[in-house]
Amino acid sequence: MTSENQELKKAGLKVTLPRVKILQILESAGDRHMSADDVYRTLLDQGEDVGLATVYRVLTQFETASLVQRHHFEAGTAVFELAKGDHHDHMICLDSGKVIEFVDPIIEKRQHEIAEEHGFEIEDHSLILYVRPKKK
Repeated sequence: MTSENQELKKAGLKVTLPRVKILQILESAGDRHMSADDVYRTLLDQGEDVGLATVYRVLTQFETASLVQRHHFEAGTAVFELAKGDHHDHMICLDSGKVIEFVDPIIEKRQHEIAEEHGFEIEDHSLILYVRPKKK
C-alpha cells in the first residue's frame, strides 16, 4: 500500500484517485503553498480529468482531517500546505509573493509570556509578517 493510501486511511478518508493525486501534488510541492487553482492546473498538466469543484471538496476534506492547513495570505486567495505537525510562522514578500517559513524560539516564548501577563493561555496562533526586500 502506498504512503498516500495509508495517510488517507489513517485520516479516515476513503482512498480515491482524486484524493491520491491531490495528496501527491501537495507532497511534491515541498515548502510551496498551493491554491486550489494551482492544484487544479497541475492535475490538468498531468492529464488528469478532475474538476475544480472536486479539488476544492478534497482540499476541504483534507483540512477537516488535519492533513493540510489552510492559510489566507493574500486577499481572497486560500493556500494550502501539508500539515507536518511542526509549528512555524510565515513571512510573505509583498513584491514577489514568496512565502518564507520560519521558527523563532524567542518570538514563541514572548507570545506565551504576553498571553500569561493578560491571564490567558495560547491554544493556537498564526504569525504572518508581510515584508519587502530592503532598499540598498
